[in-house]
Formats: sequence, structure tokens, C-alpha cells
Amino acid sequence: MTQIDRYILGLFFRTFAVCFASLSGIFVVFHAFQNMNDLVDLAQSRGVSVSRVMWYYYGPYMLLLFDWTGAIIALMTLLFVVGWLRRTGELTATLAAGVSHGRIFRWMVVAAMGIVLVQFASRELLLPTMRDALSMKSKDLSGDAPQPILPSYDKISGILLEGQSIRPRSKEIQHPSFRLDVDYAGFGEALVSVSARWLPADENHGEGYLMQQVFTPPAIDQIPSANRDGRPVLLTAHDQAWLAPGECFVVTPVNAEILQTDQSSTRLCSSLQLFQRLRNPAVHNSMATRVLLHERLIRVPLDFSLFLLGLPLVVNRRGRNLFMMIGAAIGTVILFFALKTAGSAMGGGGYLLSPAIAAWMPFLVLGPIAYVRLREVETV
Repeated sequence: MTQIDRYILGLFFRTFAVCFASLSGIFVVFHAFQNMNDLVDLAQSRGVSVSRVMWYYYGPYMLLLFDWTGAIIALMTLLFVVGWLRRTGELTATLAAGVSHGRIFRWMVVAAMGIVLVQFASRELLLPTMRDALSMKSKDLSGDAPQPILPSYDKISGILLEGQSIRPRSKEIQHPSFRLDVDYAGFGEALVSVSARWLPADENHGEGYLMQQVFTPPAIDQIPSANRDGRPVLLTAHDQAWLAPGECFVVTPVNAEILQTDQSSTRLCSSLQLFQRLRNPAVHNSMATRVLLHERLIRVPLDFSLFLLGLPLVVNRRGRNLFMMIGAAIGTVILFFALKTAGSAMGGGGYLLSPAIAAWMPFLVLGPIAYVRLREVETV
């Protein structure tokens, strides 16, 4: 790396930081002023400062915003850096020394790949741990207000899980009503209680819901626990000493996240979590979920292709105006996302394309074009 490489790379990262800070600042200012009363009320209820509440609420959103816009900002940064180098005459002087465009911008291409990889690490390691904070609404900064429940069927146990509402953060169902399609002796056709809380597996039971104050069927403590195919499904205090009177534990892999009607938390899962969900035989998964997993697998090369598609806009001998380059870049981004959205819609709806082909289609179309453009730039 030469001195001019370090200079251009430093200019690239400074411009990227300024662009991202400007975009995130606009988001925080507009959103905070619209919801300042809610932020103040939450700060008073917790006995902390408003600035601390804002950091707790908006901090995760900065990572999410970076995941959404990192590749686009990298492309715009390339345009601004090239425009600056042309305005100051530094690009012309470097080209006059016999250095090609590809050699001048080599480290910016490497930096763009680094940004895409940082996005990947954030998406797989950080964002999944912040799903609770990112699911908070402006009118519910606690993140635990009751939400409508999405009825889901456990195909292994033959139980339809539904209820009045669910609290996402505490993973508690209010007034659950579990319909039993399988004949479990003594339990009848339904399990109804005041509440049900999701619990992970431990030495006493598998993962599932602890139903409290069960009133249907009556006298739940006198009914023995029920199994299906040798696997415990419904546990009662009749033969489970760890259960309190009036409680019943339902063993099921259908967790509280699957029961939420707001499926934005699903999009924040890591690729491994999405894969495990698709491999869960008890859960019905939509075509859109399958498309989402394939989109995660192709996201890194696809985002990098978007950056490469912008290289010919700035590497040319005609000296295009900066605003013309920005307009062409915006058109490229719109085309990129239009193709990506069309593929997702067709794959999620099962129309013409399978989920795998629908997710990979944008890269199959744009990838070769991006590679050819990179090779052309290296020789200009």
C-alpha cells in the first residue's frame, strides 16, 4: 500500500462515516421528536436520564440501519470520493503518471468488501441478540405490550396453539386455548388456562409452555400425564412433583416467536436459527421463510455486486458530472432492488420460481455483469 493508497482509503472511510452519521442523525432526530413524550415517560418510570433511554432504544437501530444501507452508502461514498479527487485535480495528476483507474481504486474495492463482511458479522452475531429491543414500538418502549397471537399447529403433537394475546419479551400467552386434535386420555378436546409461559428444556421437561390456573379440563391434577409415540407431551401434577396444583406443561417446539403476528423478529434471526426453524418438523414454514434463508446465503456477494455495478459510473474517460453519476447510481440501486423484490415476491408466493432460484436470481443476473465491469475498470 502506497501513500496515495492510504490517502484515498482514509478519504473513503471518512466520507462513509459522514454519510452514515448524517443518515442515522436524520432518523434519530425525526423519530425522537415525534415520540419525545414516550421517551420521557419511560425515563421517569425507570429512574434514568432521557439520553440513556435514547441510547438503549436507538443504539440497536443504528446497527439495523447499517445492515440496511451499508452497501448503498459504500456506493455513494465511491461517487463522492471520485468527485472530490477530480475537483482537486488529484485524479488527473495520478492518471497522468501512468496509473490506471483500477490501481487507484483497488483499495476502495477492498474497503467495500470489508464493509459488506462487517454487515455480515453484525447480521449473524449482533442483531439476533437485539431482537427484543428492535421489536419495540414507539408507543411501547417496554417491548412487552400484549400483541395478537398467530395460531400455529404442532404437527408432531397434534396441538393447535392459540390464545387471546402474547407478550413478546416475557414470552407469555394470555388466556391460552390449545386445541387437541389427538386423543389424549382424560384431556378432552382443549386445554384452557389463565396464562402460559414459554420455558426452555431442562432436566424435568423438554421445551414448551407452562400453563397456570388451568380450568379446562376441570380437575387437571387428577389426570395422569399423556404421551404420544413414547414422547411426553402433556405433563400434570398428578405424577410430576415439580408442577404446582392447577398447572400443566405442554411439550412443543413451537416457541413464542413463531406465535407472534409481527414476523419482523424472524427477519432478525441468524442464518443458523432460520435453518433450525426450517428443519423443525413440528412447524409449518411458509415459502417466504425459505426464500429468506437463501437470501441470507447470497447477501454478501449480492451486496458486493451492487458496489461493483457502480464502478463504470465513475471510471470513464468522459469526465461525467457528479450529479449525473449520482443519478445513474440511484437508477442502478432502484434496478437492483426491483429485481431483488420481484424475486422475493415470486419465490414467496410460489409463482414460477422455487425459493432457491428466486433468491439467487438477482445474483445470477447481476453477478456476471458486475465481474465484467470490474475487469473493464482494471484496464482503463
